[in-house]
Amino acid sequence: MSKKFPIISVVGSSGAGTSTVKATFDQIFRREGVKAVSIEGDAFHRYNRADMKAELDRRYAAGDATFSHFSYEANALEELERVFREYGETGKGRTRHYVHDANESAKYGVEPGHFTEWAPFEEHTDLLFYEGLHGCVSTDEVNIAAHADLKIGVVPVINLEWIQKIHRDRASRGYTTEAVTDVILRRMHAYVHCIVPQFSQTDINFQRVPVVDTSNPFITRWIPTPDESLIVIRFRNPRGIDFPYLTSMIHGSWMSRANSIVIPGNKQDLAMQLILTPLIERLVREGRRARA
Repeated sequence: MSKKFPIISVVGSSGAGTSTVKATFDQIFRREGVKAVSIEGDAFHRYNRADMKAELDRRYAAGDATFSHFSYEANALEELERVFREYGETGKGRTRHYVHDANESAKYGVEPGHFTEWAPFEEHTDLLFYEGLHGCVSTDEVNIAAHADLKIGVVPVINLEWIQKIHRDRASRGYTTEAVTDVILRRMHAYVHCIVPQFSQTDINFQRVPVVDTSNPFITRWIPTPDESLIVIRFRNPRGIDFPYLTSMIHGSWMSRANSIVIPGNKQDLAMQLILTPLIERLVREGRRARA
């Protein structure tokens, strides 16, 4: 961790809503005049789309049916840790983009399923913002979590996560429910061993819980709306958190434990603004003072 060049890491599995959270952070950065450099977890995949398919086929033929983008081995975690370390020490680093579709291809000039070239960060930034799958990994080989100053977990309960993935992949990628189910099953081992442990490393978790029946996510026709959900917000260290202020400002919220607050699902953006803005302000203020 570095006072001069702080790092914020947002971790959530596919379909968890991290893109929406990024929009909230961007709004805070813009309002508070924070100059942030953003990197995406996809940039640190180890394989392009064709190579990943070949690796999946190779492992499946060898009897391994658990390999996926969630797996540590499918990602260049050493490179991600190096980028975190370098930014924390110098404010410099590099990233690239993984091109998902034709729209991104037109933007970056690279075919879908491939990476852009590595490019250096813009200089003179206030902080580094990461959003992806592995920003709080801590293993015997790498300790990415140790380099982040503010770690945020964004995760729906498991049935809701499956519903969101099934609906997204069917609508935007043309997959059948059976095909998405196969992906879910293949990812489950890495989800349990690679993704879930990171939520014990985070400083704050936002977990979305539906209050409608999601008992069979594979036949559910609609994704539960924010009005049909609650958000459980857990603070690893509740010291200094003004819970009476938060519960007074967020209508319908209450404390469920000494370190947790529950809010209506449609209040997540407000809660993030109230909770995260002072934390970001402090990181940026201390960073600017240290650099001066």
